[in-house]
Amino acid sequence: MAIHGNTIGEVDEAPVASLPHDAADTDTLAVDPALVEEVRTGLQQQPKRLSSRFFYDAEGSRIFQAIMHAPEYYLTRSEYEILDTYKAELLELFAVGDRSFDLVELGAGDGLKTKILLSHFADEQADFAYAPVDISADALDGLVADVRSQWPNLRLNPRHDDYFNALEQLSEESDSRRVVLFLGSNIGNFAPDEAVDFYRQLHDRLHPGDLVLTGIDLQKHPAIIHAAYNDRQGLTRAFNLNLLRRLNRDLDANFDLAAFDHYETYSPETGEARSYLVSQKAQTVRIGALDIDVPFAWGEIIHTEISRKFTPAQIEQLAQQAGFRVVTSFTDCKGYFTDVVFEKV
Repeated sequence: MAIHGNTIGEVDEAPVASLPHDAADTDTLAVDPALVEEVRTGLQQQPKRLSSRFFYDAEGSRIFQAIMHAPEYYLTRSEYEILDTYKAELLELFAVGDRSFDLVELGAGDGLKTKILLSHFADEQADFAYAPVDISADALDGLVADVRSQWPNLRLNPRHDDYFNALEQLSEESDSRRVVLFLGSNIGNFAPDEAVDFYRQLHDRLHPGDLVLTGIDLQKHPAIIHAAYNDRQGLTRAFNLNLLRRLNRDLDANFDLAAFDHYETYSPETGEARSYLVSQKAQTVRIGALDIDVPFAWGEIIHTEISRKFTPAQIEQLAQQAGFRVVTSFTDCKGYFTDVVFEKV
């Protein structure tokens, strides 16, 4: 399935005609060097892989917004419920003794869930500043405009930067306690060693007593998890295939989207949901901007995403390995999802 605006239709794109590599004007392409390196290495190894970080071009972001409203995709609704139910308790944790704090959101996006907290904190006249951080300038500009229109008196300090640079800069500019939001179970997209390394880097940029509120998807019945990444509307399929569309546009590739399919697995033993693109025939794809040809066998995969699900014991272990302690956690009414408060010690 593919999404165009708010409509859904079958993928019926013909292969993009490729130019001879000496005729392609690659200098005029707005090529992300990280994407170039990812494709160069990822599509020439076995098994082939592409990082999920490249899902989120403009079309991918639109598709993901639709996914969040799909009936099978419980994650957004579960975390929304948690933040709405426990917003008062969270404010008490963040503003102990009425102290000021900086609310720093990593990967803020459209701030849908965070606005629950902003609204409550503003109503309670909490002494805080909001610092959304995002690598997407468009997403950040839209969020900032929306927040300013709703809460014109809110201290706003947006950062178009990567997470760790933004945290270092904020540390130099403010003596307030920092409360870092890392919502949406984004930590599930990291391999185990990468997750520990991420939190260690976060730990190194915080002061003792600073907090991290992390959204984490819990292990549960495998059918519930599998359905969340394999919805009946075909939204997740469209999201996965859009990665190939991006390579066609940005790297002068000629992927035939109709010749690839979306495949999802979930292992209750490892707690890992994995997404793949599967070649439906033997074919060769030209990546014009890289001047390479990539062969695919029938049934060959490209691994595109991992979404890990955690047990409470694994969450505790992750915090300890990174130098944090678990202060408390909040769970939705079904026990599907948890938001955990880490403190730097």
